[in-house]
Amino acid sequence: MLRRKSAEDRKTEIIAAVLDLADRIGPDRLTTNDVAQEVGVTQAAIFRHFPTKAELWTAVGEAIADRLETAWKQAVDSNESPQSRLRALIAAQLQQIGETPALPAILHSRELNVDNAALRDRFRGVLMQYQAHLVANLHAMAQAGMMGAGVQPKDAAVLLTSLVQGIAIRWSLGSRSFDIVPEGMRLLEVQLVLFARKEMQT
Repeated sequence: MLRRKSAEDRKTEIIAAVLDLADRIGPDRLTTNDVAQEVGVTQAAIFRHFPTKAELWTAVGEAIADRLETAWKQAVDSNESPQSRLRALIAAQLQQIGETPALPAILHSRELNVDNAALRDRFRGVLMQYQAHLVANLHAMAQAGMMGAGVQPKDAAVLLTSLVQGIAIRWSLGSRSFDIVPEGMRLLEVQLVLFARKEMQT
């Protein structure tokens, strides 16, 4: 006799299905019927666990946020120097994208962010938290003389988040034909060299 799944196990399964489907068909096109078919239950069963589609996406957003925050904490706690922490933060973000390819599309989905205020606010807070991690370590690097005098930590953090987003887009559009983490870390080293350059003499 098959053991019936607990409510928490079923919720976890549904969230995993949403993340998989969001990658395959896009978060904005995904329906609760798609999720039900993927999990092998009825739509009514989905709504027993998540009464509305907005609540389902909010739960997915919480799962994503928890994964990201855990990865960033580990990156910060496991490294002592600001430069090694910065590298670890970028690597952690790339690793999360590699493990959950739908992540960028969900985080930046216009439809989800417009229609779901709770999800929008959660994602905004998460992205600001990541930006703050980058700025703090870039500031420490600047204090240690590892950055050019004209490079502002906040501007550098924006460039690094753009680097991650750009690699994620290229990886996705290129049918994931390269390993996202080594490629991202290679380009990060290029960017760090540029950050460290002294201002050109005129």
